[in-house]
Amino acid sequence: MRVGLYPGTFDPITLGHIDIIRRAAALVDKLVIGVAINRDKGPLFTLEERVAMIEAECEKLSEQTGTEIVAHPFENLLIDCAGDVGAQIIVRGLRAVADFEYEYQMVGMNRALDASVETVFLMAEARHQAIASKLVKEICRLGGDVSKFVTPQVEEALQQRLRVK
Repeated sequence: MRVGLYPGTFDPITLGHIDIIRRAAALVDKLVIGVAINRDKGPLFTLEERVAMIEAECEKLSEQTGTEIVAHPFENLLIDCAGDVGAQIIVRGLRAVADFEYEYQMVGMNRALDASVETVFLMAEARHQAIASKLVKEICRLGGDVSKFVTPQVEEALQQRLRVK
């Protein structure tokens, strides 16, 4: 069984994330969404809320693709998380050249730690390339329309959290 790991903070999950998840599901039998517990980033949503959002959004994708998709919180090294879930592939989404420079360094470090785990880059579709969770939160916080960037359920959660009317 081919297992992939798609890690991130997912604070919140966006249409860009969902696009990468849908496409990664075609490459593996099981896709683990690694939800990073990154206290340094100061997430808007709790770990439990982020996991619940991912599970709700991925339930339909799992049915559509026939790929098992599960959320898995982690706080250890990414390469160790890959080992914990039995992943042979780490999936990373790229939006721009700036993403590539950082990701290239990460691949080198991960390969040095465990050369048996391969990293696969998927480019976000053009309509999703500008989407970043940080920007979505800021737009919503300032009363802007985020419906082009997140699902209705995530938009509602953002509005409730940020008390936007």
